Parts: sequence; structure tokens; C-alpha cells
Amino acid sequence: MKIRVTDRDGTSHAVEGQAGLKLMEVLRELDYGVEALCGGMCSCATCHVYVDTDWIDGLAPPEDDEDDLLDSLEGRHTNSRLSCQILLGEEHDGLTVTIAPEE
Repeated sequence: MKIRVTDRDGTSHAVEGQAGLKLMEVLRELDYGVEALCGGMCSCATCHVYVDTDWIDGLAPPEDDEDDLLDSLEGRHTNSRLSCQILLGEEHDGLTVTIAPEE
């Protein structure tokens, strides 16, 4: 599956995703990707992304712990998500995200 990722410099990339992986696992392997310091434990918000508005409603809503972490970010938008909380499936082919600025 293909995922469209816009990095912090505004450059768009097409990357290969895999069903069954968390989006964070794909993004942290990229030179321009996310840090994911906590390794996907939903405790640091260093995997913060903005999901394209065409895709945001197709994702499961954030759980309370993710929502709490997102609330602590200055750069939170209505389409903010932690990529460690997005489990990829075949239905996510074409998913478009932008890596949020570091905080």
C-alpha cells in the first residue's frame, strides 16, 4: 500500500506501508520521519502527524490517552493524531499525512 507523507520541509513522498503495522512504524524508518521516542506506547507525542481531512473520518477516533497527549501540544489541530495509534489496513492505501512540527 502507498502512503503519502509530507515532511517538515514541505516535501511530499510516496512510501510503502504494510497492513498490520502502526503508521509510526513506517514513519520512524524514514530519514525525514518521526522520532517515536516511546516506541509506540502513546506516552510522548513525538509521532504527531496531521491526517489529511479527506482521511480523518475514516480512522477510528482517538482514545482518551491519545486525546490527552494531543491536548498537551501547542500544534494540535482538529486533524492531529499520534501515528502510533493508527493501525494500517488495506483500506488505508493512499492515506495522506503531514509530519507535525517538533515541539
